[in-house]
Amino acid sequence: MKNIFLSTIAMMLVSSFWAQETLTINSTYIEHRVPVIVQKPNNYQASKTYPLVFMLHGYSENYEQWNKTTDLKKLATNYQMILVCPEGYVNYYLNSPKLENFQYEDFFFKELVPKIKKRYSIAENNIFITGLSMGGYGALSLFIKHPDFFNTAASTSGALEFDYENFKEISNVFFDSNRMTDDLEMTLGNPKEHNWEKYSISYLLRNNNFKKGFFIDCGLQDPLLSNTLAIKKLALSKNLPIRFSLQSGNHTTAYWSKSIEYHFVYFKQHLITE
Repeated sequence: MKNIFLSTIAMMLVSSFWAQETLTINSTYIEHRVPVIVQKPNNYQASKTYPLVFMLHGYSENYEQWNKTTDLKKLATNYQMILVCPEGYVNYYLNSPKLENFQYEDFFFKELVPKIKKRYSIAENNIFITGLSMGGYGALSLFIKHPDFFNTAASTSGALEFDYENFKEISNVFFDSNRMTDDLEMTLGNPKEHNWEKYSISYLLRNNNFKKGFFIDCGLQDPLLSNTLAIKKLALSKNLPIRFSLQSGNHTTAYWSKSIEYHFVYFKQHLITE
């Protein structure tokens, strides 16, 4: 009996230890070896299928940001979902019209998604995406352009509107420099010569036959609040079934560590059961 008990404990510890792993994808669409954190539920079983949640990080951060912001193991286990946190660099999860070696949307759907589906037991009718700041933009832009792939999406403190002057002002607030607009110019080209507006979430909502709902939230003290308010107003004017939350908070880890739980509650409500 003692041996059986010790064996069971050992198996539980091994299962917990291996519930999170870091993969590396040698991409042909991005000139990088792309790291990806995958968090499984503690009681993951290959014989079962699990909903999948992609979690995109913010600008100036990396694929480890969500792992440092919240308890991924707890989220994955409590909601019985597989969480995937890929590296996104500083290029807003876009196919760059300027950088031939940075085609993130192609990487996402042609390399990342197939790798995850092949390696883990995914419920393919229950796939979600969320992100913070730049990642909030990435989540909504990928969802709007590929609405049949995702059940729904969410954004917290999203950098949703590509307005040069607004981003320049925010960049100087956060970094005391123009690094945000410099990186966007590297990705999209000069804003005077190239139309940055067509990448904004408002433009995508207006120019795609998009009818699904999503969740957006932002702190009331966040410099990016105007972005979320603009998308809220536009989505409601189009009668999209969105959910939104505005509460006290700034553009900080303290805010995101709490806001992300709302996303998972929302995703749970949008699970497709057969």
